[in-house]
Amino acid sequence: MDIEKLKTTRKREQELEHLSPFELKDNLISLASEQQQKPVRTMLNAGRGNPNWTATVPREAFFTLGQFGVEECKRVMNNPSGIAGIPQKKDIARRFRDFLKNNKNLPGIDLLKKLYNYGIEKHGFNADEWVHELAEGIVGDQYPDPVRMLTHTEKIVHDYLIQEMCGNNPKKTGKYDLFATEGGTAAMCYIFDSLMKNRLLKKGDRIALGVPVFTPYLEIPELERYQFKVTYVYGTEKDKNGNSNFQYPDEELDKLGDKSIKAFFIVNPSNPTSVEMSEDSKKYLIKVVKNLNPNLMILTDDVYGTFVPGFTSLMNDLPRNIFCVYSFSKYFGATGWRLGVIALYEDNIYDDMLSALPEKEKGKMATLYESLTIHPKKLKFIDRLVADSRQVALNHTAGLSTPQQIQMLLFAGFALLDTGNIYKQNNIDLLHHRYKLLWDGMEFPIYPDPERAAYYCTIDIHEWALKNYGKEFIKFLEKNFEPVDIVFRLAEKSSVVLLNGGGFAGPEWSVRVSLANLDDNAYQIIGSELSHTMMEYVEAWKSTLKKS
Repeated sequence: MDIEKLKTTRKREQELEHLSPFELKDNLISLASEQQQKPVRTMLNAGRGNPNWTATVPREAFFTLGQFGVEECKRVMNNPSGIAGIPQKKDIARRFRDFLKNNKNLPGIDLLKKLYNYGIEKHGFNADEWVHELAEGIVGDQYPDPVRMLTHTEKIVHDYLIQEMCGNNPKKTGKYDLFATEGGTAAMCYIFDSLMKNRLLKKGDRIALGVPVFTPYLEIPELERYQFKVTYVYGTEKDKNGNSNFQYPDEELDKLGDKSIKAFFIVNPSNPTSVEMSEDSKKYLIKVVKNLNPNLMILTDDVYGTFVPGFTSLMNDLPRNIFCVYSFSKYFGATGWRLGVIALYEDNIYDDMLSALPEKEKGKMATLYESLTIHPKKLKFIDRLVADSRQVALNHTAGLSTPQQIQMLLFAGFALLDTGNIYKQNNIDLLHHRYKLLWDGMEFPIYPDPERAAYYCTIDIHEWALKNYGKEFIKFLEKNFEPVDIVFRLAEKSSVVLLNGGGFAGPEWSVRVSLANLDDNAYQIIGSELSHTMMEYVEAWKSTLKKS
């Protein structure tokens, strides 16, 4: 077999392929770094999902608003040592309008002006209370109050979620209660824990996962504290050309009709496959839930929704069942800010199920929350979630830091006021351009897919091999190589770092390419190196045929 041997033996690959892709990545980076030492070789790490762009206007507005906040502090007390007071509410809106008028050339000032007017005109905010929240929030001189989310900030972020997650066309007229969290990961942890503490999920219960999926969703259910029995709902559909589009077949969604399955967790659009659940699948899921499993608890992680034109979240289709987790990290290039939000519809199955618990169970839980309210049995699940995030006893200091909430508000306001959708379209165009460059590098045709987010790209080597070279080539690959061999080969020979799709419960012989974190021209190179490596397997196979 004429194919170059790797430093990483097959036995070592077998050992490492059991790791999470994010742990395996460190081994790949080490190999790619060694190769990088050679002349004209640059490591291309397309394993990371961290975007290489930032939204500048809402950040400019943040720092300019900070100047106003500090001025307000100095109005009250201005000691030369640096000690100042805290913002005062009386007439603060008038002073803010003067600040806007007198600083027309400061970066971000236009967004601040438009956002101020938006709050007054759209929501009828009391001007002094609105500006006082902005000033106090940016300065960070108080604990978050309310602890779940700042009052005005929640309304603006709610508008943003209705625009981006519900296509500005909510199917229900009620509102969602929001809880601002330290990114989407914190939201996931809080939800899992509160479902357990409130007896809505118990250790060893059956849950379902839509796969392929972000690896932590695979790993969390296995933790000792949960030990959930997991049913996998596989996205295995193919389009009319036989290419995987990773949608969920009806027979897979049928699994969710089993009432012994208490909860369903899904990333939509998915990671690593980066496609939105299709309208047909959504309609079928709605039918399954409403007719067969009406109390199915559904967590949908919708961080990539903004990258699909016309996206609508399951929160709009099944609002009573849904916990929607949204993170601002990817769309605004803000992973370091740790900004996430949990949305729960005010009329929901979680509160209903708490009310329906046996009195003995309700009594046990009431003791957990009796320090918060004289009616602990009636405490809404969203408020239990907030309290649980701080072990209940520290509920008074719960909540995301106020400067973080203000940056979240400014991101949301920026998107709401971008009436031409310029920022959104530029984001979408950027990713689709990189997607095209990757496929041009592989010299593969691109098939249209309206559900494609293009934040990641999953390439199934097995599918490509079967379509182009048949079952005998597949047998050769499986006999002589591990499914992860290609990611080791790319790292060691080409300094290209990709993640293995099998680590996401995706096709074993697939790779995930992040289209978010490298310069555009890197993707044509990655495509070319990937194609070259795939053809090395083909040539090795052909050489064995000649010898036989």
